[in-house]
Amino acid sequence: MIPKLTHQENIKKDYFAFLEALSRTDYSGDIEKSYASRLAVATDNSVYQCLPQGVLFPKSTQDIVEICQLAQQDEFADIRFSPRGGGTGTNGQSLSNDLVLDLSRYMNNILELNEKEGWVRVQTGVVKDQLNAYLRPYGLFFSPELSTSNRATIGGMVSCDASGQGSLVYGKTSDHVLALQSVLVDGALLNSAPIKGAELVELRGRDDSIGKIYRQILETCATKQQKISDAFPKLNRFLTGYDLKHVYDAETGTVDLTRILCGAEGSLAFITEAKLHIQKIPTYRTLFNVKYDSFQSALQHAPFLVNANALSVETIDSKVMNLAKLDIVWHSVSELIADVPGKCVDGLNIVEFVEEDAQIQAQKVAALAAKLDALIANQEDGVIGYQICDDLADINRIYGMRKKAVGLLGNTAGSAKPIAFVEDTCVPPENLAAYIIEFRQLLDEHNLHYGMFGHVDAGVLHVRPALDMCDPEQEKMMRNISDKVVALTAKYKGLMWGEHGKGFRSEYGPEFFGEELFTELRKIKAAFDPNNRVNPGKICTPLNSMESLVSVDALKRGTFDRQIPIKVRESFKESIDCNGNGLCFNYDTSSPMCPSVKVTKDRRHSPKGRAGLMREWLRQLANNDIDVLQLESNLYAGKNATVFKKFFNTVAKRKGEYDFSHEVMEAMQGCLACKACTSQCPIQVDVPTFRARFMHLYHNRYLRPLKDYFVAYVETYAPLMGKMPNFFNFFMKMKLTATLTEKFVGMVDIPLLSSPTLKSSVKQHDISEFDLQKLQVLSDAERESYVLVVQDPFTTYYDADVVRDLLLTIKKLGYKPLLLPFKPNGKPQHIKGFLSQFAKTAEDSAAFLNQMAQLNIPMLGTDPAMVLCYRDEYKHALGDKRGDFNVHLFQEWLLPRLGEAERPQSNEQFFLFGHCTEVTAEPTSSSDWAKIFKHYGATLTNVPVGCCGMAGTDGHDAGHLSDSKAIYSLSWEREIAKRDRSRCLATGYSCRSQVKRIEGQTLKHPVQALLSIL
Repeated sequence: MIPKLTHQENIKKDYFAFLEALSRTDYSGDIEKSYASRLAVATDNSVYQCLPQGVLFPKSTQDIVEICQLAQQDEFADIRFSPRGGGTGTNGQSLSNDLVLDLSRYMNNILELNEKEGWVRVQTGVVKDQLNAYLRPYGLFFSPELSTSNRATIGGMVSCDASGQGSLVYGKTSDHVLALQSVLVDGALLNSAPIKGAELVELRGRDDSIGKIYRQILETCATKQQKISDAFPKLNRFLTGYDLKHVYDAETGTVDLTRILCGAEGSLAFITEAKLHIQKIPTYRTLFNVKYDSFQSALQHAPFLVNANALSVETIDSKVMNLAKLDIVWHSVSELIADVPGKCVDGLNIVEFVEEDAQIQAQKVAALAAKLDALIANQEDGVIGYQICDDLADINRIYGMRKKAVGLLGNTAGSAKPIAFVEDTCVPPENLAAYIIEFRQLLDEHNLHYGMFGHVDAGVLHVRPALDMCDPEQEKMMRNISDKVVALTAKYKGLMWGEHGKGFRSEYGPEFFGEELFTELRKIKAAFDPNNRVNPGKICTPLNSMESLVSVDALKRGTFDRQIPIKVRESFKESIDCNGNGLCFNYDTSSPMCPSVKVTKDRRHSPKGRAGLMREWLRQLANNDIDVLQLESNLYAGKNATVFKKFFNTVAKRKGEYDFSHEVMEAMQGCLACKACTSQCPIQVDVPTFRARFMHLYHNRYLRPLKDYFVAYVETYAPLMGKMPNFFNFFMKMKLTATLTEKFVGMVDIPLLSSPTLKSSVKQHDISEFDLQKLQVLSDAERESYVLVVQDPFTTYYDADVVRDLLLTIKKLGYKPLLLPFKPNGKPQHIKGFLSQFAKTAEDSAAFLNQMAQLNIPMLGTDPAMVLCYRDEYKHALGDKRGDFNVHLFQEWLLPRLGEAERPQSNEQFFLFGHCTEVTAEPTSSSDWAKIFKHYGATLTNVPVGCCGMAGTDGHDAGHLSDSKAIYSLSWEREIAKRDRSRCLATGYSCRSQVKRIEGQTLKHPVQALLSIL
């Protein structure tokens, strides 16, 4: 039995008192104090881990004013804060042991757009891609780019002065910030924009914190102009912290405080609103994918490409490309970055041209193509091929692959993982090739593996050496390499932090600035934050403060992970390997990635949050001398805790007895088990797998709710009820039955059984019954005309029309369909963590299906989730004992059997709403269906949607009902409303159930539409 886990880092008394006092003010946001909530923001995309004392989610600027004003009371003088946006930083910028202010949950509204003047005003919790999706219908966009654009917030971009692809033309975030609204630590509201003249005189004369700030800025900039000019490198990426170089214009006497706040990493104030410059989306875009025989050739050739007047030149090495080829993302770009026959592509430059004038664009493209053709013909500069792409959707797919590169590097095999700490060095582009030679020598001396990609047009290189941070010696190596890279970048007139900010690398700041100029930074920090209360230790400390800067030697996640035994880490790699890249926070509602975090806005309910909780749970078990693998083995052997022990433990739970396992369970219960994370996450964090294992262990200590049995054993009682559907439906239609089911079982909207039954439907349509002995005596040629249909409990007993039409379609196509006897699949047991029972079900079902596979007749399944369970969960549970049987989805079976001839195109048009498990596990699914419909003369258009919110039986859980309907409203409701429902198709049983429940109309399965065409 797992023990009760009572360990949690308690909140310090003064912080607890502050949070209690805050709850009694007019503050309207959320206050979270649970251990799980604090753990959810204890990490970012770096190697560090800092547990905050609490997390605040303000709903307005006034809420932050309330926080800061309360903090001015003497009893709270030691309370400190760190602002947080998307939590995508690679150097721990937003990590804190104090209070975290997270603006992403509520302060994410677009407030005002002025098309004529070209600006937009937003709250700083707005996500970058969210903003551009809003601007796109107006033909406008916010141009600074970054790889984490689908989850990085504007506040984070401002705080780190973010930039990426296209920065030579579009610049950095600070180049597009027109004004900011911020709250100072004393509660004063600071509205910053370029000012001069009388307005500047008035502000610098004020007897408050704002006046003090302006006086200090003017003093520093007026007296240290030459020092500032000498210190800041002549680079496109001059990210250093406080941008003294651009805050003051001596010629016009203009001061722009936004330049101080941009890149300050939240160490000066809480930025709540931003007025941003926006511009017209380019009319013409063309992308070259230039292929090289080596990464060094790609790097050395980059300046040539920049000189071709390109918007950007992005470089990727073979390691990153090879990882991309193993990821779901490659299906979208494989034809756009094809192999070169007889050559090995070891480097790639992605070159983009943009123009408003079609003729100029054509000239640029033709000129570069001619030069590349000549290089290939003469075998010069390592160029071995190229492809041109000018379709916008294809261009976005290529950049989607490039953006995923940073996460893909974390998916390398072994315990050593490429990590961020020297990943954004920047040197003048003309020095880049020579610099990288030395950089590689440094890494090779330590026998390190690494992947490289970057913005070679700006001299920025992304390098992530692979280190095992659970190894204390390799942690020391990280320090050693950091020191040497700082010296190396200085040698080549660059800097260590060209794009991702300082964070825990702030200790190198004094070395970069020099003592005199760094002292000025400390004066500015003192003017904004005299007592070092805002993101303390980042960038610099206030003058006269004795406190230290944060260091690369700070506490790391590996310190905690190494407490988990190696065998356990290897067994639970689906959670251990999460590197915090945060792709699961994707704001896009049409993306299937993690619907639970989209609807709750709670980081605990994300793959990253759940993985973090799982790691902590495993660590606590290890520290309690519990061998979790042995405990699992005991459970599979039937050594379970007695019902009496579980009962008393459950009573204690209901009385409020603390167990960290309850906090983990809360997060796991919110998971819909849609499995999108297993392919959408570049690390392939597989929440449903470790969730099932956790629930299996958790319920060895605590009793299960009745609804778990109701779901897990549906494959046992559905066949029995299915024999008398009208009898059971009579009772299921009663309001009293629904009320009792909700109250005592915890389930709602239970579907009715199919009537007539599948068996009776099959008999009416002259479909032969399955007869194993007859099949066994057939010749191989005779068997080619047969197809075996595998049943599942949901379509067979609750949606029999779909199975009937599947059989009729197969028959119409000239084959002989046979319905296999029903065998439980076990998926419902797995979802609820009945893993011992699932293993037995899977073993029995696999034995039967392997026997059927010996007939050498194709087997098809109807519901994607159930079919894919045979491929995924069965593999986890049975390993080699699974056998080699294969159950196909219908489109997988039919596509290779289509003839050459196609029917003439008709006006028949349909729209496919894919099942989230299917579209993520089998990314060609929708295109396969489209090809089939096209073959038969109809058009099938894929509709990008996220999860429908039903996810098997999750939407029938009374406790999840509101979230289920909210998830449906994120994408399905809007897209269904746009179209004739009779033309909308859905492959998933759960998806069709959800639409029927909410819209009152059942969607057809694609097979049913195909049958009508035939």
